[in-house]
Amino acid sequence: MNATPSRDKIKIGVMVQLVQKQDQRTGNLTEGIVKRILTSSNFHPHGIKVELDNGKIGRVQNIITQYTNEDR
Repeated sequence: MNATPSRDKIKIGVMVQLVQKQDQRTGNLTEGIVKRILTSSNFHPHGIKVELDNGKIGRVQNIITQYTNEDR
């Protein structure tokens, strides 16, 4: 399995794929835009916990876009 992105790679406004707590067994991924970063450390073995703009919370598995809306 690939390493999950570290906190310094995850920015507000970036589109990510995350796994919600109820999907940990299946590995089902949810896509969304990061609204808030909840994990304070730079790394977590299961992924950095974030809240998406739709209110869903989970641990980031992949970053889809590297640019925030402010960078465009």
